[in-house]
Amino acid sequence: MKTRKMLLMAWAMLLPAMTKADVTITVSNTENTQRQELIEIDAKAVYGKLGIAEGSPFIVRNALKQEVGYQLTHDGKLLIDASVRPCGKAEFTVSAGTPKAPKVFVTGKMYPERVDDIAWENDRTAYRIYGPALQKSGERAFGVDVWVKNTPDLEVDKRYVTELSNHPKIQKLKEKGKNQEALLMEQETTYHYDHGYGLDCYKVGPTLGGGAPALLADNGELILPYCYKDYEILDNGPLRFTVKVSYNPTTINGQQNVVEHRIISLDKGSNFNKMTVWYDGLSRPTKMAAGVVLHAEDLQSIELARDYVAYADPTDNPAAQNFQIYVAALFPNGICTTQKLMNDKVENGNAGHAVGIRELQPGEHYTYYFGSAWSKNDVRTFREWNVRIDEFLNALYRPLQTELR
Repeated sequence: MKTRKMLLMAWAMLLPAMTKADVTITVSNTENTQRQELIEIDAKAVYGKLGIAEGSPFIVRNALKQEVGYQLTHDGKLLIDASVRPCGKAEFTVSAGTPKAPKVFVTGKMYPERVDDIAWENDRTAYRIYGPALQKSGERAFGVDVWVKNTPDLEVDKRYVTELSNHPKIQKLKEKGKNQEALLMEQETTYHYDHGYGLDCYKVGPTLGGGAPALLADNGELILPYCYKDYEILDNGPLRFTVKVSYNPTTINGQQNVVEHRIISLDKGSNFNKMTVWYDGLSRPTKMAAGVVLHAEDLQSIELARDYVAYADPTDNPAAQNFQIYVAALFPNGICTTQKLMNDKVENGNAGHAVGIRELQPGEHYTYYFGSAWSKNDVRTFREWNVRIDEFLNALYRPLQTELR
């Protein structure tokens, strides 16, 4: 009994020291190119090696001993923004303690004041999808909208506040015949003009927009869902935004009550969103298409590659804007074919789509990526956009290696 008590006392004395042991995360880059991206670590494993309870606070530091921000995700991942030189390694140290409030690089939310838009952004660009309030209004906007930015600052919330607070004033001026005053106020306030931080000048309408999926009927028709029905925000920064959305039932090739679900996520520093899509109610293999709308105003720069489609979009006013929005859909997990689906009749500039087509099995979850860039920001030319796509795909094919000890 005496020996047992002594062992228990020794263990109790060692326990505090064990719980304070640091954990080292080593990130290895096997490629001969610079890498800058989020790494994912199993958070449960980190807690286990730290010897602290899951949910307890901890601090992450880089090799210079500086504290760095991190994120714990809904699916149990620890996210760290890692920079790793070619064929090099980077180390991070994790220790128990209370971290500083992190800087937020990625965020999003639903805007009931703007017909239920869900809008999200990171330090490169912004996106939105449309909600049930818009569908009730009768407006036809189906796909993913792109808002260009040339600032790393979070802009979407401010844009909505400015737009919505001034819209009634602009309408009243127009009703009074004060069109010039209304125009001046629009130019100074609305997010359809660039005030030095970017704008909304991408045309969506009843199309895939900048990367949405749709089932493809046997007759070649895209069966586009309307606006989302339900949503749940799963992660909301500081490094990743994730939202799950579901749509109303539809009919495809005689299959009734088919329901589309999507999980969309966007990371700090990335031009590309991750999209996972699946359909309840499919009883047999059915083709799905994902891609970007092509506008009749400019059909010069379209790239159909083995694992991606890309396009230099002319904006909603090419002659006046004189810049381009680069959009793409990427298919690292396999695709049957990439091709153009052109319309017999052009409506509102919608000439067709550049898409990847895949035959989905019942119950299959398929993941692809979609994204954008702006010629007045981080990607100046369509050639550079294709290089950006290649580098992103190569990073997916050859991920950074992580070791926890």
